[in-house]
Amino acid sequence: MARKFFVGGNWKCNGTTEEVKKIITTLNEAEVPSQDVVEVVVSPPFVFLTFVKSLLRSDFHVAAQNCWVRKGGAFTGEISAEMLVNLSIPWVIIGHSERRALLNESNEFVGDKVAYALSQGLKVIACIGETLEERESGSTMAVVAAQTKAVAGKVTNWDNVVLAYEPVWAIGTGKVATPAQAQEVHCELRKWLHENVGGDIAASTRIIYGGSVNGANCKELAAQPDVDGFLVGGASLKPEFVDIIKAAMVKKN
Repeated sequence: MARKFFVGGNWKCNGTTEEVKKIITTLNEAEVPSQDVVEVVVSPPFVFLTFVKSLLRSDFHVAAQNCWVRKGGAFTGEISAEMLVNLSIPWVIIGHSERRALLNESNEFVGDKVAYALSQGLKVIACIGETLEERESGSTMAVVAAQTKAVAGKVTNWDNVVLAYEPVWAIGTGKVATPAQAQEVHCELRKWLHENVGGDIAASTRIIYGGSVNGANCKELAAQPDVDGFLVGGASLKPEFVDIIKAAMVKKN
């Protein structure tokens, strides 16, 4: 089964109303491959979710950058999965390395969050990835396998999960995993899914790459057989995000 190319734009903690309008105008006017070739999801900060959803072209979708681990209630500052569903926000990013590092989200906590979001009907972009120290010590696969295992143990329906491999050392640093490095980890991850979850799921689950993806490097990365798309950070706030979406044509050709 062919895996549809997936491009996510994580705006992180950026944007004003005027800047958001500008980004949306660029996206709405862009000529990009059709929905049967590429799935595009943008993830603005919570405060702009409904604003973006109301203005954004209908063939692109919106994701939240996080959600709470269980039903809402006395959890000041949190946003529940139920609220996102209520606002018809279809996607959520969970386990981004910035949250793992800055807010001490553990593998188990991320796994629980993924499970709860899925149980409420959200689709999940689940993030995994190693630090520079972990890569240099040769433990990349052990780290990403443990992160994946914590998620896989809680997932019953993989149709609603995209795995995002984001080497922490490549996020916002300008350092990019080489296409060969990205392919190696994606291939190993798919093997892990095959051995621990099942062959069909390994073949159909999209594994996307994140970490300083830009207009200049996206085509070469997209050409790797196990790279099924991107989770884009800084470049998703710029017009070059359109070029990254167009990289989906590399797979089609």
